[in-house]
Amino acid sequence: MAGSGHGSGGPPPPPPRYRYLDLLFALLGAAAFLADLVADLWVASSYMQAGHCLWGGLVLALLGLSSLAMQFFSWAWYQTDGIKQDLPSGRCLAVLHLLQLGYLYRCLRVLRVGWRVCRAETAAQQERGYAVFLSHDISMLRLFETFLESTPQLTLAVSIVLHTNKVEPFQGLGICTASLCVAWSLLDYHQSLRCFLMDKQELGPLSSTIYFLWNFLLICPRVLAVALFATLFPCYVGLHFLGIWAAMLLWVWLQDTAFMECPRREWLYRATVAVILYFCWFNVAQGQTRQRSAIYHGFILVDSGLLAGSWLWYNAPLQERSYLLLVLPAALVCSVLGVLLRLAYYKWLHPTLQTRRQASYDEVDTAEGLAGFRAGPAPAPVNRRMYQLSQNHFLGSPQAGRNWGNGILDDMPL
Repeated sequence: MAGSGHGSGGPPPPPPRYRYLDLLFALLGAAAFLADLVADLWVASSYMQAGHCLWGGLVLALLGLSSLAMQFFSWAWYQTDGIKQDLPSGRCLAVLHLLQLGYLYRCLRVLRVGWRVCRAETAAQQERGYAVFLSHDISMLRLFETFLESTPQLTLAVSIVLHTNKVEPFQGLGICTASLCVAWSLLDYHQSLRCFLMDKQELGPLSSTIYFLWNFLLICPRVLAVALFATLFPCYVGLHFLGIWAAMLLWVWLQDTAFMECPRREWLYRATVAVILYFCWFNVAQGQTRQRSAIYHGFILVDSGLLAGSWLWYNAPLQERSYLLLVLPAALVCSVLGVLLRLAYYKWLHPTLQTRRQASYDEVDTAEGLAGFRAGPAPAPVNRRMYQLSQNHFLGSPQAGRNWGNGILDDMPL
């Protein structure tokens, strides 16, 4: 690879050990998904029974659209990965995904493989890598589901509560489960990104807490601003979403993403990322992100301020909703604190900076310094999709000479 340099030149580190803790997280993730599904159906039916068919229909529409997107990504990845281990026939897989069971099938697979790896005293490197490979795809699908369903439903629930000025038990459950899904997916995604780093730089409590907090503290004010605008102009919030989504889609396209193997499927990925960007920052390209991040956060801050300001203009002096006199300043504090925590994360906890002082591992030599990614080539399968996102997140400058396989890094020329 052009511009790469190796440290010790020894054998590549093995894939990360799949532990019982990872198996427990996989089980809890599947349980959380099912609990969220049951809560969504309960919320939708409760709205329908109360005569609010539009609200119930929106909940079901968000649930259906996110499920269709998840099933499509899952099926497309099965088609291109080239891993046929323990897989049924292509026709059976297609039926599973048509029945909207593809994600649950993936969860069952990772639980079965993970249990087999954890029980074996000396599991083969290939088997361990396969368990991690499967967990990475689930993490990515869960992230998509979070921002295609849970976050929009959270926004809808908050908007309805603000509109009615009361909280029903099923609404409280829906808000709690949606918030739990957002928190879980952010932590799980961060853990998957860190999986490709050196052992000393893998997931740590402090870095994970800061990463989660700055994302969550920036998402909550955004959700509140959109919800406030939706209570004021319910007919125009859809136009607002489409306008911002189109701008973000153009933003992603200009960065020339290459996440999917098929160019037509790449547009679905870009459309999904544009939805994520409506709510929070998501890095899709390597290189210096400081300017891109500053532009994005400045744009979102101005947009959220205009949404909340419009609501205040038409609802002052807030006699019926006096509690918002505390909530709105708290949301502003959350935004500022989220930005400060993000700066602290990238200044002191980001592995691109931390690994420069490490010399006992094979490393990637970039124009900015050394980033401690696991070296290859390793015989175990490596998830190309999560590896690419990990590079986007941790590397300070682009790399040349990648050799991608179909969903797998056949050779990691680091």
